[in-house]
Amino acid sequence: MNMSSTPPAGSDFDALLNAKLRIVNRQLELLLSEQKEIQEDLRAALAYTLSAPGKRIRSALVLWCCEVVAGQDNHEARIAAAAIEMVHTYSLIHDDLPAMDDDDLRRGWPTCHKAFGEATAILAGDALLTLAFEVLASKIADAHLATELITQLARAAGAAGMIAGQMADLQAEHAAGSVELLEYIHTNKTAKMFRCAAVMGGLCGQAELGQRWGEPPQLDALARYGLKIGLGFQIADDILDVSASSEQLGKTAGKDVQAAKCTYPAVVGIEKSQQLERQLAQEAIDALQPFGERADILRHLADALLQRSR
Repeated sequence: MNMSSTPPAGSDFDALLNAKLRIVNRQLELLLSEQKEIQEDLRAALAYTLSAPGKRIRSALVLWCCEVVAGQDNHEARIAAAAIEMVHTYSLIHDDLPAMDDDDLRRGWPTCHKAFGEATAILAGDALLTLAFEVLASKIADAHLATELITQLARAAGAAGMIAGQMADLQAEHAAGSVELLEYIHTNKTAKMFRCAAVMGGLCGQAELGQRWGEPPQLDALARYGLKIGLGFQIADDILDVSASSEQLGKTAGKDVQAAKCTYPAVVGIEKSQQLERQLAQEAIDALQPFGERADILRHLADALLQRSR
């Protein structure tokens, strides 16, 4: 890959990612502890799902994109990272429900509806979705920034974003798939949330909307990067569903095949899927050119997502 300098080695990158994971986990615990009026059973379900051992890629992306722009992450980026993690976790709770993917395992733990019952799981997802917007509105002092962050997250997660992708994904089951349909599903279901994470991080770092003549705006570059790694991430998920075990994935392997879902391996095959994954990683890296060596951690993230096994 065309990187401007050598990024951290695998173990070093894992350590950097784990450091971000700890920051996000602490922020989530703090925000939940401040919600004094949540009913006890609901609080237990929220704490359970938020503390499950997830990768926190989207929330880490918020923090890293803020760092790339501003040199370090900040309070606003940590709130935004927690908010996007809440929305992502809500989507997993609902995605696992019997009416959706009907899964018993998520992040290596019993799914929320298996642990707490279907009704509580639905309400837990609802609570996380609304809490995400509450914390952005109440914890970001700059009203303009809060509005921008809320808008970005609502668009990415809403009816023209993640929900649109999930709807198309459901409708595509047992239907003849196409590359165009796959791109629509993956762009909306997954990639727009990655794009959102990158843009939210840039906004928190006060990214420039425009730079010198001939250079792309910082936010545009981050948005393109996020979209590309999001598409690649979902293709990797499709590949892992047919090549990894349930123990590796932390969720039930082979579910896409059983449900006759429209996936890249099903439509174009494993080899072509891997080629597309590599192409998207390179396009993501190319988008970071305006940032020079400051974006090496993001370059390595694009590479690490190619090599993940879960």
